[in-house]
Amino acid sequence: MYEYPIDETWSIEEITDVIALYNIVEKAYEEGIKRDDFMKAYRRFCEIVDAKSEQKRLDRAFEKASGYSIYRVFKACQKGDEHIHL
Repeated sequence: MYEYPIDETWSIEEITDVIALYNIVEKAYEEGIKRDDFMKAYRRFCEIVDAKSEQKRLDRAFEKASGYSIYRVFKACQKGDEHIHL
């Protein structure tokens, strides 16, 4: 078990939405996901964390804690496949 990287200044809704992204990234590695499900969660993440540098920092922290990469799932989604499994 590990802790998700979050920002204490986020609202409860924002924390919930960012954790939803982390969950879908985990699922992409473990079970597979629909591309659209990831992209919806990723767009919301980008609304909450609008600075690219902060997005990268959170991705690195999440990958260090979990072994899963938001960026790698994003890159897999860019290939256009409807089902993503890493």
